[in-house]
Amino acid sequence: MTMNLFVSNLNPETRADGLKALFSEFGEVVVSKVIFDIPTGASRGFGFVEMADKNQGFDAIDNLDCSYFEGNIISVKEAKQSNSKPAGGGNNFKNNKPKPRPGGYNNQNFNRL
Repeated sequence: MTMNLFVSNLNPETRADGLKALFSEFGEVVVSKVIFDIPTGASRGFGFVEMADKNQGFDAIDNLDCSYFEGNIISVKEAKQSNSKPAGGGNNFKNNKPKPRPGGYNNQNFNRL
């Protein structure tokens, strides 16, 4: 069974192949990726590594968490599964109009004397 790892505090110059080489010392790396900001193209300072085996993943965590890699002390943890919806960057409501409320001065049912 595979294990996904979250790697943070990466050097802005770190690339996926560098992560793969580092983690390969502890077992088979299925996938490695560094996350980049789309508008700027700059590294966001974190990435993910998928190890082929959970035991290899735990070995990598034990040996690489708080270790020095490409100029930074990195953090390596088991990645948490997100059950939430991806951030959309805006309001996802279909109808953004305020709901009418009963009463008040502008009520349609206001009876004038």
